[in-house]
Amino acid sequence: MKITRQDPMTGKINTLDLDVTEEELVKHSRGELAQKAFPRLNADQREFIMTGIMDWDDIFKGIPE
Repeated sequence: MKITRQDPMTGKINTLDLDVTEEELVKHSRGELAQKAFPRLNADQREFIMTGIMDWDDIFKGIPE
């Protein structure tokens, strides 16, 4: 299913074709944890669904440790 989100850090609109069903999206919207609602997705894909963020590494580039 194609999922479109706006990245809150860049404002860019991104679309990913993810292995999710409408039922899984409904379960998550009703409070089910993303890890349980989307068992076939990796952490970055789940993050994209929840926040729209594409790449955390880009966000933290240039920040001193």
